[in-house]
Amino acid sequence: MRILIAAIFLAMALPAAAQSGARPRPPGAVPLDEPPPPPAMTDPALQPQVTVRTEGDQEVQEYRVKGKLYMQRVKPKNGPAYILMDHRGDGTFSKLDNTIDSQIRVPQWVLVEF
Repeated sequence: MRILIAAIFLAMALPAAAQSGARPRPPGAVPLDEPPPPPAMTDPALQPQVTVRTEGDQEVQEYRVKGKLYMQRVKPKNGPAYILMDHRGDGTFSKLDNTIDSQIRVPQWVLVEF
């Protein structure tokens, strides 16, 4: 059994060892130039501007992009924080219960009823 395991290991290791050497460059091949750096992914105009204000016992953080309010995070004095989101852009805010997109509806069927 040990001989069989050693033979299998050797059969798998030899091809890998044979490929580990660097291949010589073909004659007439020219190395490529360095690629340019990728463009910046953060546009300052698209970064949210956060405004913090206090209403009574709760702290409200307002998130705006290009001056348009799209999200509010409300932290009450007592209780968990919640998020109000404007999904359509019409100024109507709806509460997000969790961080998963609220538009996802998981199909549910009754399989067995007692």
